[in-house]
Amino acid sequence: MMQSWLDLLFAHWPVRYDHLRELVPPGLKLDTFYGDAWISIVPFRMNSIRLRGLPPIPYTSAFAELNVRTYVTVGDKPGVYFFSLDAANRLAVMAARRFFYLPYFNASMKLEERKGVYNYVSHRTDKRGASVSYEGIYSPVSPAFYSKPQTFEHWLTERYCLYSVDKKNHIWRGEIHHLPWTLHAAEAEFKINTMASGQGIRVLDTKPLLHFSKQLDVLIWPISRAGSE
Repeated sequence: MMQSWLDLLFAHWPVRYDHLRELVPPGLKLDTFYGDAWISIVPFRMNSIRLRGLPPIPYTSAFAELNVRTYVTVGDKPGVYFFSLDAANRLAVMAARRFFYLPYFNASMKLEERKGVYNYVSHRTDKRGASVSYEGIYSPVSPAFYSKPQTFEHWLTERYCLYSVDKKNHIWRGEIHHLPWTLHAAEAEFKINTMASGQGIRVLDTKPLLHFSKQLDVLIWPISRAGSE
């Protein structure tokens, strides 16, 4: 499946390893960077969602999405694990839950851009998950750059698979192919942000590390069973 991720903010917070370890399925090895585990809250919008070689999928080709994720490894292959994925498209939520075992939730969402400043609002409406919300503004504040290997930005962003866990605790991997992220340093103001705390995740009391990306085109493969640690 091909898709584009647009107007994306990475907001990264450190979390104590022992706390986050309890929230991540045991078959996934929790990654750390100099001793700290991390979560990221990622608002963006999806566009041009389509099967490879086909036109965009009707009614599901463009919508806002907001993810809460952390960083894990299975069999020495680093990837991301999602605590939640909120989306403003019921059909996409249903398909992702069924075919990717991902914890998608329906939400009322809006993203507006004015003179390079992005106003993002999301309120979860899905009763299957916690009642969480996000309201904030963000913008890029530096020229574009590519992260260098071995840097913290590279560790956070250059991951080329996702992991999910089904009801039988089987671990699944979905390969993700894309060019390196084009990043900007960013600034943000969070008016409401219960995306982590409302789901039982306690971030450390520190300012988040912020990055912005205008667009990334990606190719996502069907999931397959992954080995466990």
